[in-house]
Amino acid sequence: MDLRIDRQALVPVVQQIVDALICWLRCNDVVPGARLPSVRQIARINLLSQSSVVEACERLVAQGLLESRHGAGFVVAASTGFALGPQDEGTDITQHSMLCELQLGSGGLPESWRETDDLAYAIRQVSRTDMAGLFNYSTPLGLPALRQQIARRLRQLDMCIEEDRILTTAGASQALDLIVRTLLKPGDCVVVESPGYPMLFELLRLHGVRMHEVARTPRGPDIAALEALLQEHRPRGLFINSFHHNPTGCCLTPVVAQRLLQLAKTYGVQVIEDDVYADLHSGPGKRLAALDNSVIYVGSYSKTLSSSLRVGFVAAAAEVIARLAEVKMISSLGASRFCESVLACLLASGAYRKLVQRQRQRLNSDRLATLQLLEDAEWEVFGKPAGGLFIWARSRTFDDGQVRSYARRFGISLSSKTAFSPNGEACGWQRINVACACDPRARAFFQATAQDRPQAS
Repeated sequence: MDLRIDRQALVPVVQQIVDALICWLRCNDVVPGARLPSVRQIARINLLSQSSVVEACERLVAQGLLESRHGAGFVVAASTGFALGPQDEGTDITQHSMLCELQLGSGGLPESWRETDDLAYAIRQVSRTDMAGLFNYSTPLGLPALRQQIARRLRQLDMCIEEDRILTTAGASQALDLIVRTLLKPGDCVVVESPGYPMLFELLRLHGVRMHEVARTPRGPDIAALEALLQEHRPRGLFINSFHHNPTGCCLTPVVAQRLLQLAKTYGVQVIEDDVYADLHSGPGKRLAALDNSVIYVGSYSKTLSSSLRVGFVAAAAEVIARLAEVKMISSLGASRFCESVLACLLASGAYRKLVQRQRQRLNSDRLATLQLLEDAEWEVFGKPAGGLFIWARSRTFDDGQVRSYARRFGISLSSKTAFSPNGEACGWQRINVACACDPRARAFFQATAQDRPQAS
């Protein structure tokens, strides 16, 4: 029983043992009453202390998944439901919660990747030195110290943007909301990528904005299709991911970027560049906003630092920023000065830069391993991303329903099959988060789709 304990993860070892045991029980269809290997054996194989294994098993006893029997060690409880096969779609939701489903298509880093030491230090520092940060709203444009740090970072990306052209927001979600409600009105039409970002689609629907979709290729949007849409519909805006597109993970090539900007200028289309995964990119390439200063650029620190520490920003022309700031103050009275102060502290100390360097290194390793898993399982990969969080892939052997049945069997939750389409069209492609794909449950899932594929006659 190899539990694949990751001693570099921030999740405590005992909790990792709990999760791994649940996965092992689920993946092996262990029947109620079956006896687990002995505590001594589990500890020896996985180089663990027996006390850690015992504590993990006792937690599973408390959850009703195991029973402790004198002289027999730990056995599977009668009511766990571990033996349910992939066809059992009506499994009780509380049981799924108990089984700790792996969100293989999640949009951010898993909790086990989050680092707390530098964040805790910055919080203490702000609490001691910035009393206003604990109680007051930030300024309309955002904390000056933070906007200075953001401007420095943008200069490293070849964007010469002054602080008065930067507006901080409560994450990229508020940034996009401000842009939509300020620059668009009900009945306007825009172009979005397909597949694309589900929450953007919902936001546009909420504000009555019509969407026209352009197919995303591994090099960027289909330029011929985009030009046809611009000619026919004369949209007000174009929303696009340049680097590490969500959900395909692919990046805009320089040739496509130049042609896209030419078309936008010709047809008078406002380009909104959503670059929330910017800090996970370390290779070459220029942002659209670096090539054309009329592009509205959206960034965020929630994906890399903390989903709870909601800080994002918009960089745009001064007149656009002034309009966005006015709507921001009307709708929310400003952002959290405390969150902005904590982030400014992390940026100024260099702690954030080192954090994302570690994240990129770990993601690069897990991405290579995931691509190998997918190749071994004969899955088709869209574009083979070289960075970021996502891989867009589908099984060559099984249809979407079969893949989802396998996923349920191994305690895995996949993204909705209609989530990434602007018009709700179903597809068999899966967004795979590489930070989750090396989890033992995901490995077992992909290996099973390889082992169970039909043999050639």
